[in-house]
Amino acid sequence: MIYDEHFGSPQRRRVLTAAVLVIFGVLLLRLYQLQLLYHGELDKKSEENSVRALIREPIRGYMFDRNGELVVDVGPAYAITLIPFEFDKPGGGLLSSLLKMDSLTLEERIARGRIYSPFLPSRIKRDVDIRTLATIEEYLPILRGISYEIESKRVYPARAFATHLLGYRREISDAQLAQFSDYYRQGDLVGIAGLEARYEPYLRGEKGYEFVSVNARGQIIGSFEDGKRDVPAREGCDLLLNVDIGLQAFAESLMTRNAYTGAIVALDPSDGGILALVSKPDFDPSILSGVTPAELWSQLQSDTAKPLFNRATLTRYPPGSTFKMVLAAAALQEGIIDEQYRIRCTGAYRFGDRTFKDLHVHGSVNIIEAIQKSCNVFFYQLILKVGFEKWTECGRRFGFGRITGIDTGEETAGLIPSTAYYDSRYGKGKWTQGNLLSLAIGQGEVGVSPLQMARYAMALANGGTLHQPQAVRFIRNKRTNKLEEVSHDSSSVGIFPEVIALLREGMRRVVQEPGGTGGLARIPGTISAGKTGTAENPHGEDHAWYVGFAPFDNPKIAIAVMLENSGFGGSKAAPLAGLVMEKYLYGQLRRALPRPAPTKPDALKAITQAVR
Repeated sequence: MIYDEHFGSPQRRRVLTAAVLVIFGVLLLRLYQLQLLYHGELDKKSEENSVRALIREPIRGYMFDRNGELVVDVGPAYAITLIPFEFDKPGGGLLSSLLKMDSLTLEERIARGRIYSPFLPSRIKRDVDIRTLATIEEYLPILRGISYEIESKRVYPARAFATHLLGYRREISDAQLAQFSDYYRQGDLVGIAGLEARYEPYLRGEKGYEFVSVNARGQIIGSFEDGKRDVPAREGCDLLLNVDIGLQAFAESLMTRNAYTGAIVALDPSDGGILALVSKPDFDPSILSGVTPAELWSQLQSDTAKPLFNRATLTRYPPGSTFKMVLAAAALQEGIIDEQYRIRCTGAYRFGDRTFKDLHVHGSVNIIEAIQKSCNVFFYQLILKVGFEKWTECGRRFGFGRITGIDTGEETAGLIPSTAYYDSRYGKGKWTQGNLLSLAIGQGEVGVSPLQMARYAMALANGGTLHQPQAVRFIRNKRTNKLEEVSHDSSSVGIFPEVIALLREGMRRVVQEPGGTGGLARIPGTISAGKTGTAENPHGEDHAWYVGFAPFDNPKIAIAVMLENSGFGGSKAAPLAGLVMEKYLYGQLRRALPRPAPTKPDALKAITQAVR
C-alpha cells in the first residue's frame, strides 16, 4: 500500500502518531499554563517590557554660613544616557559625532554600562550644553536607547574658595559602586573630600522614579498611568555651617596677596566651631563641579605646590616656640616650679659637649617672662627638671598625638614623642637627655597640624576645654523643616585654672607688652594674647607660626597661622593673625593692609583660565 510505502509498518505508524499526539499535548498544556496559570506574572513582565522607569536625580542640599549667606548652590546640568540593551551599534558613529566624543571612549563607556546593567540608563556624557542637547533630541527617532536626564552641579556664589573645607565631588569609582550599589549607579557623582564627602548621606537626597510608556523601538510615547506610580525625588538636607564665609574669603586673600604657602585655622573658643579653614595653595572648586578637562586634573595632581593637599589638617610641622606653653603647663601643674622661679639667660646653654643658643640675652626671667620673650634658655633647663614623660603627658592633654575629630574628614594625628617612641626609634639606652632640649622649644620629632594648634589656642583661650572642631552646626531636613544640631565632643585638659591663668598672662604680654615677640599681632582697641614660633626646617627656610586668641577677657576667636618657608613667626605669621581676628571682631579693618610681598606667577591659575 501507498501508506505502507511511505510510513513503513503499522507499528511504526502507531509510534509516529503517538509522538505527534504527545507533542500537541505538551503544546496545549503549555498554552494552558501561559494563558491561565501564569497570566498575572506574564502580564506584569509584558508591562515591564513596555514601561521604562526613569531615574530622577534629587536636588543636592545647599550649604549656608553662620550668617545665612549661601556658600554652596546647585545649578542644572544635562547628561546624555544610553541603555546598552536597546542601543543599535551602527548608531555609534553618529552618536560620537554629535557628542564630539572619540569613538573608542564611547565604546568603552557603553561596555562599562553593559557590564553594570544592560537594561539601565548609563551616562555616557555629562554636563552637555543646550545646543548639543537639542541636536541629540532631533536624532532620537533613529538613536535607540538614547535619552537624557537633568542632574545638578555645584555652584559657588560666595567670595571664598574654601576648597579643602567644602570638598568636591567626582564620579563614583568601581570600588565605591560595588560597596554602595543599593543607591548609586554608574556615573553618579559622590562627595570625595571635605564636607561633601563627610555629609554625603545627608546632602544627596533620595532618588525619584518616573514611569513612562515606550514603543518597540524604545522611544518614550508618554506617561504611564498618568504618573500615578511615579515616585518623586526628595531634596537633600541643607548644611548650616559655623563658618564665616566673609572671614574665610579675607583669610584666603591675605595668603594669596603675599603668595604664602601654609594654613590659617580660626575656631570659636566657646564650642569649637570652625570660623575659617584655609589651606594654600588651593583652587577654584567650580572647576570640578562639571566635567573636569583631563589636562586640568593632571595639572592639579602634578603641581609641585600640591593644591589638592590640605595643609590645615594633614601636615605634621614642628611647632617651634608656640609649643612652649605645653612645657610650662607641665612644670606648673606638677609643682616643679612656680611663678617666682627664675633662670638667668646669657644667650646660650651648654649641655654636655653641645651649646644650645638663644636669639637674645634675656637676663633673669620667670615663667611668664620666658613666654613673653620666648626665652629658649629657660625652657632648655626646664625640660630637664620636668622630664620626658611629664612633658609627653601634658602634650597629650592638649590633644597632640591624636586626631581632633574634625567633621571635614581627613586629618593627621601628628606625633608627640615619648620614651617608648625614642627607645623604638633609636634603641634603648642609645639616646640621651640632650634629645629633650630640642623638644623643649618645639623642635625635634614633635609634629603638629595647624588645626591641632588652633585647638590648643582654643583651650588656652577658654580656660582648658578641648572642643571637637565642627564645620557644620545644624542639618536642615527639608521634609520636616526641622534643624538637627550636630553634636560634638568636649573634654577638659585637666590643668589647674591658676596654671592656665599664668600661661594666658604670658601670652598677653607677648602681644601687648614691650619685649614681647608678637607685637605685630596687636589689634587696635582690643587686648589679645598669643605666641610666636619660628620652626627650623631642614629642607629650606624656617616656618613661621603664630597661635593666639582675642579679646583677652572674653575670647571670641582662637587662631593658628602657619607659613611655610617664610622666616620669623613674629614678623610674618603674627600680622596675619592680628588682621584675621580684627576682621572677625569688627567686621572690617581699622587700619590699612600692609604692603603685600612680591608674588610669583601662578601656573595653576593660568591653566585654569585657559581651559575655561
